[in-house]
Amino acid sequence: QVQLVESGGGLVQAGESLRLSCSASGRTFTNYAAGWFRQAPGKEREFAAFISWNGRRIDYADSVKGRFTISRDNAKNTIDLQMNSLKPEDTAVYYCAADSRRWGTMTRPEQYDYWGQGTQVTVSS
Repeated sequence: QVQLVESGGGLVQAGESLRLSCSASGRTFTNYAAGWFRQAPGKEREFAAFISWNGRRIDYADSVKGRFTISRDNAKNTIDLQMNSLKPEDTAVYYCAADSRRWGTMTRPEQYDYWGQGTQVTVSS
């Protein structure tokens, strides 16, 4: 079992930056791939970023590519999402997710077994 807790959300203006952090506890987190998803009101949960268990595979949704950076520190059991040049359309609840699969790139919510409770990001225009 893995427990995930997100932090770092908040209210910012368009063009500003935020850094989200996901802290993991439980089983050895180094064995888990991780992703960030987001869900805006009235919309489905959508993929934002993925990082493999060893950090060698990274993928981003087209909507965030070039602005968001995912990283992990396995010594600290954390997954971070650096978000730059934020836009109002980035407003959503952001969720951290993890799964023990060690192959492929996982971009769908159903591919993940563990989820955090989410953190709100609001970008004003």
